[in-house]
Formats: sequence, structure tokens, C-alpha cells
Amino acid sequence: MKNYELFKPKKVGSIDLKNRIVMAPMTRCRAIGNVPNELIATYYEQRSTAGLIITEGTSPSPNGLGYARIPGIFNAEQVEGWKATTGAVHRNGGRIFVQLMHSGRISHPLNMTKNAQILAPSQVKAAGQMWTDASGLQDFVVPHEMTLQDIIHAKTEFISAAENALFAGFDGVELHAANGYLLEEFLSPISNIRTDEYGGSIENRCKFVIEVVTAVAKAIGKEKTGIRLSPYGVASDMPHYPEIEATYDYLSKELNKLDVAYIHLVDHSAMGAPAVPLAIKKLIRHNFNNTLITCGGYDKESAESALNSGLTDLVAFGRPYINNPDLVERLQNDWPLSQDLDMDLFYTADAKGYTDYPVYKI
Repeated sequence: MKNYELFKPKKVGSIDLKNRIVMAPMTRCRAIGNVPNELIATYYEQRSTAGLIITEGTSPSPNGLGYARIPGIFNAEQVEGWKATTGAVHRNGGRIFVQLMHSGRISHPLNMTKNAQILAPSQVKAAGQMWTDASGLQDFVVPHEMTLQDIIHAKTEFISAAENALFAGFDGVELHAANGYLLEEFLSPISNIRTDEYGGSIENRCKFVIEVVTAVAKAIGKEKTGIRLSPYGVASDMPHYPEIEATYDYLSKELNKLDVAYIHLVDHSAMGAPAVPLAIKKLIRHNFNNTLITCGGYDKESAESALNSGLTDLVAFGRPYINNPDLVERLQNDWPLSQDLDMDLFYTADAKGYTDYPVYKI
């Protein structure tokens, strides 16, 4: 039998992983009242043979809530709720980071608490619609442009959420600077048209992201801090711009100086989005000395090839984890992957299409 790198242990930051397979973050909308529950704990427990689990996007503040029924980690009830998940994963020998996702302009007032605001670097409305349980699909709204005080406050929310994550038992946090949410909104000159110190030049547009990463790393430890990036991604109305490569060249060099645990690069081309050029993956690989995770349409052989080429250190699998809770065992034993996948149940509220996918029967 071939000795696959995919199943070998790997150290990331301060933690030891039992294999190099990562369960990618995927929004699943099961947190009723934005509080993680026992159903969510069961879902992650079922998938805890992954070397590392990265949770679904979890809001660091009321202002960061975007989609219906996404979890938060900004109050005591949420922290207590997450303890069931981290405890279950750790009992199975797994490791788990929480993804901190401030959704920025990708939100709707009907999905938020009463006094929350939809914030973004600039008053640039996203094209498209957001699902609300109250009124179905609704157009995105024009966000409030963040004042300097709002920017300071948002940084403190990320710090508090990261500290809450450790209280809840997480091994670390992943800052979501991809897929068109708040952190990436600052990076793009299309969503960020500010004329102050947070807009204009590449250095200014990267400033908020770097400040958040710096602050979180200082609060919980750089070895427990990761970040997700999506250069050339178009999710959540993020058109391409001429300085993409230069932006991520600069940003990855700055992240390397901060010595954080990992960069997680996502490529959605397997789902029909534009491909992330290999050149920019290699550029970030060259600039960043610590762990690189790549995600996007991998199977066993392509994951192994990416590891052997040195392009990546860990490989993240997303959609296959939905209907294959025992994905590691299936890959390791060459068992067939389940093809039974009901996309209509991706974002519903109960166990159906969530925790009821079976493991492989020999």
C-alpha cells in the first residue's frame, strides 16, 4: 500500500494533527437564535477524525451576523454552547479552530439583532440577495461606512471573540478574510473606496486586516491564529481588480512577519468560479514560511500530489464532508464516497441532511 503523506501527522502552530486532512468551514445555518447547540456538536463530532476541523463562519459580534441562523461567539450563552462541540471533538482526538466571520455588507437587517448595524469600509452596496427567515430573499442594503471609531470597535470585537474561543475550548481561530466578507471588503478597491488611512493604496487597504491579525495574535498567541484568503475569488460580489496579485503579495509578506500559524487559501473553481492562478498560490507559498492550507475540489490523488509538490502542507475538503462524515476512513481505505447529497438541505434548520448521513458499511 502506498505510504500517503495525506495520512501522516503534522504540527500546525502549537498543535499536533493526526493527519493532514482539514474539514473546511461551511455555513450550515443550524444555530437557532445564533447559539450553537447539541445538533451542531453532533455534526462536528461525527467528522472529528479530520486532522483539523475549521468551523462554519461564526460571528464575532452582533454587527457581524449575516446569514440566517449562523452561530456567534460574542456572548456567554454562545460560549457555553460551543463547549459541547469542542469537548466532543477533543474526546475523539480531534482538533478544532473556530472561523471568525464578520459578514460586513453581506447581511440583511432581518437577520440581525435589534440594535446591530450593517457595516462596511464604504457605502458600496453588494449585488445580489440574502435569505431571511422572516421574509424570504431580500436585496442587500447599502451598508454604513465605518467611522474610525467603528474600525477600532470592530478590532476589539475580534479580540474578544478570539478570547471567547479559548474559553470555549477551541484550539485556535481562523480569521475569515475571504469570500467577500468584512475583512476582504477592506482589501478590494471596488468595495473599499475610502480616502483615509484605510483606503487607496495597497498598504492602506491591507491595514485593517493586518491590524486585526496583529491584535488577535497578541491576545491569544500567534501560534493559535490563522487566516483565510481568496485571491481572485468572486463570491459575494467581489469583482477582479488589476492589483490583485500585488495586494496578496504584500499581504502574505506582512502575514509572514507576524508569524501566524497558517494561511488558508480557497479556490472555488471546482464549483464554477474563476480559477485561482497557480502563480499566485506559488507566490504566497514563497512569501509565507509557516503552514499553508489549500482548499478547492480536491480528491485523494490530487491532494496527495499537492502535498508532494510542496505547494501545500494541509489539504481542506469541503462539500465531501457534508455527506461523508467518515471521509478520512473512506479515503484511507479506498472506500467509495457517498453520492447521496441533498443540496436543498444545506441551509435548513434541523438534523435532516446534516447529521443523518451514514458512515460506510463494510
